Amino acid sequence: MKLIKDDLIKAFSLYEEKALMHRRFKHADILPLLEAIRTCGRLSITEIGKSTEDRSIFRLKYGQGPVKILLWSQMHGDEPTATMALFDLFNFFGGKNDEFDVYRNEIASKLTLYFIPMLNPDGAERFQRRTAMEVDMNRDARATATAEGALLKEQAMLLKPDFAFNLHNQNNYYNIPETGTPVTISLLAPAYDYARSINETRADAMRVIVGINKILQEFVPNAVAKYDDEHTPRGFGDNFQKWGVSTILIESGAYVDDPEKMMVRKCNFVALLKSFEEIACQSFVSYSLADYEAIPFNDEKLHDVLLRNLTIEQNGKQIGVDVAIRQNEKTIGSDYYVEGIVEDIGDLQDFYGYRDIDVSGMQFAPAKIYMEPFASLADLEDTIVMGLLEKGYAAVIIEKAIPGEFLHRLPIRVFTKKSVEFPQQLALGNQADFFLRKEGKIIYAIINGYIIDLTKSLQQRYKNLIC
Repeated sequence: MKLIKDDLIKAFSLYEEKALMHRRFKHADILPLLEAIRTCGRLSITEIGKSTEDRSIFRLKYGQGPVKILLWSQMHGDEPTATMALFDLFNFFGGKNDEFDVYRNEIASKLTLYFIPMLNPDGAERFQRRTAMEVDMNRDARATATAEGALLKEQAMLLKPDFAFNLHNQNNYYNIPETGTPVTISLLAPAYDYARSINETRADAMRVIVGINKILQEFVPNAVAKYDDEHTPRGFGDNFQKWGVSTILIESGAYVDDPEKMMVRKCNFVALLKSFEEIACQSFVSYSLADYEAIPFNDEKLHDVLLRNLTIEQNGKQIGVDVAIRQNEKTIGSDYYVEGIVEDIGDLQDFYGYRDIDVSGMQFAPAKIYMEPFASLADLEDTIVMGLLEKGYAAVIIEKAIPGEFLHRLPIRVFTKKSVEFPQQLALGNQADFFLRKEGKIIYAIINGYIIDLTKSLQQRYKNLIC
């Protein structure tokens, strides 16, 4: 069975795992899902080891064909997108009596698929890149100092796969060169030496990537790139390639207005199902390596907000500059908050923003704090908040915060003490809290790196505000 775009859309809609709809899930969240898969009986599940902190690491198996494929996800704990997609795949392969049975039977007869989801459960618990030992597992292929790294290498030697898929996330600031389009999926056949040599093993990985790019262009046109191909001798992808396994790196990137990466997750699902089909029927061998080389490399020139031609005052003189803002996520328990920072100031003509606005004729205005306290968050009605923003107030004070209330989810700063000040000048590295004024009237509020258009209706102001 040859899957086309409509088939892949239908498969995803039928089998998307609804229990995983937010990025910050933990090991405990996948355990009941694995138990349900075990009960289904279509995939076998084996506990292959433990993490440093004694969390179970599992391998799932589907099929009994001669070509073996090993896939692993979340070796970096804060890179969960592909893990969600793998559970979508587990649901798909556990299905039956639909129009995909012919596909499943063909895959099962020609391939044996091995999956290791959430290889770094301790990192996932903290939503951090590294393991509990503070080691980057993807730089541990030679030393195998980590329990998790040693486990992955052991599986490689035990299974001797023909193909491997190394599934990651990359940051949101990669763009397609010379455009403001974020890279949704980045692909790579890792180099096994510094010369970036191409043997048949690596060439096969490149050909599989050509097929992935072809199908993804139907879902996210002009939003696929190649990851940097510099050889990393400590990296697992580079070493898998050196061990004779055709290895494909898939980096989950970004998609506009997709903070939980649901579209990016769908692209992973599509890419992997199509790859299995092409490997099973060997159609990938007809692809040209020139088509792999034609995929552009990532550029990294995106920001969350880019303000162009802003007038600021410096040493008594008014000058025009571009201002770039990044919204950095910070973990707080099981939740997170965003810290908006002024990332760059100057000539940024060659850079782009998810929100990219020409503010010619507007001037920087420092933020103020409204000093008359509110009793609680309940008193901060939307109309009150927006009225304060219109007057240049970026923060309020409340007398009592209830434990568990997340103060970072409002379109205004909320403090519980009066001893806080905002910077009076725009400066690199400062928190991004200020206003843009034109002819004495405030047009935009920049609150914690988010931009609010105060000329719009209340509903429109909230439309592009996620905090």
